[in-house]
Amino acid sequence: MTDSTSGLRWGILATGGIAHAFASDLRTAGLDLAAVGSRSQASADAFAAHFGIARAHGSYEDLAADPDIDIVYVSTPHPMHAENARLVLEAGKHALVEKPFTVNRREAEELRDLAASRRLLVMEAMWTRYLPHMARVREIIRAGTLGEIRTLFADHTQSLPVDPSHRINALSLGGGALLDLGIYPISFVWDILGEPATVQAAARLVDTGADAEVATLMTHASGAVSTTVSSSRAVGPNTAHIVGTEARIDIDRVWYTPTSFTVTTPDGTVTERYESHVEGRGMQYQALAAERFVAEGLLQGDELPLDESVAIMGALDEIRRQIGVQYPFEAAAPAAR
Repeated sequence: MTDSTSGLRWGILATGGIAHAFASDLRTAGLDLAAVGSRSQASADAFAAHFGIARAHGSYEDLAADPDIDIVYVSTPHPMHAENARLVLEAGKHALVEKPFTVNRREAEELRDLAASRRLLVMEAMWTRYLPHMARVREIIRAGTLGEIRTLFADHTQSLPVDPSHRINALSLGGGALLDLGIYPISFVWDILGEPATVQAAARLVDTGADAEVATLMTHASGAVSTTVSSSRAVGPNTAHIVGTEARIDIDRVWYTPTSFTVTTPDGTVTERYESHVEGRGMQYQALAAERFVAEGLLQGDELPLDESVAIMGALDEIRRQIGVQYPFEAAAPAAR
């Protein structure tokens, strides 16, 4: 599985749940997990012991300065993504940054420009884009199997803690369903239909001011219409559907993870049934892509160009403007629009 990679030495910045999942999948793929960094030496030591990592750093600065790593996976909560990725890039390391890429377009543009000036790879860890079933979906669409795509709809709905201090509900931590969950279906819309021509949004806010439910309606240059729904308070089907004039693709639950899908014609004939066979959670595919880009001397790939990550953050800014959500740390430096 690693024959086409560049043999990069990976570091992981932060040791939360998503970092554990990513580290496990790096091991599954046989990639070189060389170091971990945490704000706590004890946490770094425990993480390193669990995954058999040679070096454990008690600060993010020490991790970034480690001369024996080439690329860092930034897995902190999203309000810290820009700061932590900047630290990594300024230390001369490539960076794979958890989604959402940043909290607003201004931060995303700054990271893009910094990486370009250093000739380094920085990419958003929207791991869904790199999964095998999504690659097959794009192949089907490119082949014209669906005809003219008319509609797309997808949801990302979970039942998460209602504690006001939990990060999903705390504006000081970038809380809300949109950036944590909505990024998945909105990025999916861009992947299939491209940048929307218009964006409309509605939401229900909780007492903390964070968005618990967000719905979007977008129109596209092709004439297609897309809808997304995200919720942190209730579990929905978590499926996705792309409907064309000649066929539709129904992606099963949970659509943004390794799963199955069906291609069905208007008369109900199933022309393809795809089943995923992925070892682990599937986060290794984005890491393998990052290694391939570096090996080929690329600063981004076709699956998710960096300018697209920046533009998606701009769309999320516009959605937040419409639903009335602003993070307190943005007050001194509002997001670019």
